[in-house]
Amino acid sequence: MSIFKRLFVFIILGFVISFNVLAEEKKELLFYIGITMVKPMNELAQNFKKKCQCDIKILQGGSQDLYESVKSSKKGDLYLAGSLSYRQKYLSEGFLLDGAFVGYNKVALVVAKGNPKQIPADLSVLSDKNYRVVLGNVESGSIGDETKKVLMKFGNYEEAILNTVYLVPDSRNLTKAIKDGEADVGLNWFATTFWVDNNKFVEPLVINEKYAEKEILVLNLLKTSKYPELTKEFIKYATSQEGRAIFHKYGFLDDNDLKNFDNIKF
Repeated sequence: MSIFKRLFVFIILGFVISFNVLAEEKKELLFYIGITMVKPMNELAQNFKKKCQCDIKILQGGSQDLYESVKSSKKGDLYLAGSLSYRQKYLSEGFLLDGAFVGYNKVALVVAKGNPKQIPADLSVLSDKNYRVVLGNVESGSIGDETKKVLMKFGNYEEAILNTVYLVPDSRNLTKAIKDGEADVGLNWFATTFWVDNNKFVEPLVINEKYAEKEILVLNLLKTSKYPELTKEFIKYATSQEGRAIFHKYGFLDDNDLKNFDNIKF
């Protein structure tokens, strides 16, 4: 073989080896994230990608819809629903493995900024025909599931459902209905009112914790994970001091929660 042919072969082999090395290094994680938690998870993902030289794709939507996507596609590395109830409900199906606490979701009545209609912080307003009401659909997302739980406890779930202008699939569309002036009040996740693109248009009315208990948020490693060890590294980062600070910034942890973080059991 001539020196030129040998040189050509070495160049090709070098290219192939380099390409394979790059392909091996470029791992992509797939996360299923409930809409309410997308902002802190996006920030965590951006930070983690820089540290670990990987890509992270986030699919967002209603918690129930996302879980069904995991089951049907049998793909993905991480699942974060809007409440612990999804882990409790589906753990026996085998798709959800290790879990790690990262914060709390809690509901509040949400109204237009400044509360122009002077709506009281009372769940009875959701069945009051004087107000245009929008609520989450129990069939599609965690806010619908939590709405049913809260209002069943309060005692006006059926009346409130009948009083709605319409039902929405997730927290994002619930906020949109208030922002667009299509509804006066809704029941939504408290943290959504912290978002920069929402806090100028909506505000929360805190309701009695007797009816609206805080919902534990858990990162779930998926059995379908292609890179379980890398996903565990992400979970470790999300529960670190830096990760906790990000969840705190977006309203999923308060100062007292940070102090008790390591003691939370689920």
